[in-house]
Amino acid sequence: MSLHDKIIGRLGFGAAPLGNMFREISEEEAAATVQTAWDQGIRYFDTAPLYGAGLSEQRLGRALAHVPREQYTLSTKIGRLISDELNSEPQSGPFSHGLKNRIVTDYSADATLRSIAASLERLKTDRLDVVFVHDVAQDAHGDEWIEHFNVARKGAFRTLTRLREEGVIKAWGLGVNRVEPCELTLDLSEAQPDGFLLAGRYSLLDHDQPLQRLFAKAREHNAEFVIGGPYSSGVLVGGKHFEYQDAPQAMLDKVAHIQEIARQYQVDIKSAALQFVLANPLVAAVIPGASRPSRIIEDVTALHAQVPDGFWQAMRDQGLIAQHAPVPVKP
Repeated sequence: MSLHDKIIGRLGFGAAPLGNMFREISEEEAAATVQTAWDQGIRYFDTAPLYGAGLSEQRLGRALAHVPREQYTLSTKIGRLISDELNSEPQSGPFSHGLKNRIVTDYSADATLRSIAASLERLKTDRLDVVFVHDVAQDAHGDEWIEHFNVARKGAFRTLTRLREEGVIKAWGLGVNRVEPCELTLDLSEAQPDGFLLAGRYSLLDHDQPLQRLFAKAREHNAEFVIGGPYSSGVLVGGKHFEYQDAPQAMLDKVAHIQEIARQYQVDIKSAALQFVLANPLVAAVIPGASRPSRIIEDVTALHAQVPDGFWQAMRDQGLIAQHAPVPVKP
C-alpha cells in the first residue's frame, strides 16, 4: 500500500477554492484556473462535497470533462453529504459563499456509497482513484469526534477497503486537519489505509506534530501522505488566515521572521514552502489551492526554483524548522 504509485505527479491541485472558499469566483475564472493547471502539467486534482456544498465538484467536473480520464488522478471525500434541504439562515465559515444546501455528517457504510455515487455524478466521471474520509476529527466535531470515528471505523473504513479490494478505487485514507485520527486509524488492526490527506499540519510554518510520532508510525504501516495547506491557509504567503481563521499574532510574527530570512537569501516563500513539504520521503504529493490562473503558474514556477542550502541552515539555526525535518538536497 502506498500513494506514490497511485497519484500522477507530485504537485496537485487543491480544488477547495472552486467552492467559493472565502470569496465568490465566477464560472469563467474557475474554469480558467483548472485549464491553466492542466496546461501547466498538473494531473492530480482533489476535491470534496463539502467545498461549497458540491460547487467545487461540479466546477471541476465540467472543467475536466474534455480530457481523457486515464490521464489524471482524481480524489474526493466522503462523510459530509449534501442535503436537498437548504440552509434557512446565512452561513459563516470558509464556504459561506458556496451553494446553500445543508451539509449532513454521516460516516456509515450506506452514506459512503451514496456519497460516492453523488460525487461521480457531479464530477461527470465513472470512477474515483482515491477516496478520503473527511474531517473525522475534533476540529470538525468537538467532543463527539470519537463517536463519529467509531461509525467510520465500522462503516466507511470497511466499505472503502472492500471497494479497493474489488478494484473500484485505487486507494483510501483520511482527509483531516489533525494528527490524532491518523494515529488512531493506524492502530486499528482491521483498517489498512493507503495514506492520509493531512492539511495544515505539515508546512514550513507548522510541522512539529507529525514529525513527533505520526510519520514514524505511518512508515511502519507503509502509509504515505498528500499534504494540503502548504501555505498554512495563506498566511505564509501574505494572507491573513491560519487554520481557516484570522491568524493569531504569534503566527504573524513567525511568518515575518521566515520572510526576513527568505529576503536575505533571495528565496521565494512559495518555493521554500512547496519544496520543504516534498522533501519528506513520506509525502506523495502536495496540493496547494488556487482560484486564479496566475496562482497556478506561481506554484509551478516555485516548485522548480533554486533554494540555496544556506536558507535551510539559517532556518534550522534560528529554530524555525525542526532539526530532524528533511530538507531538499541538491542533486
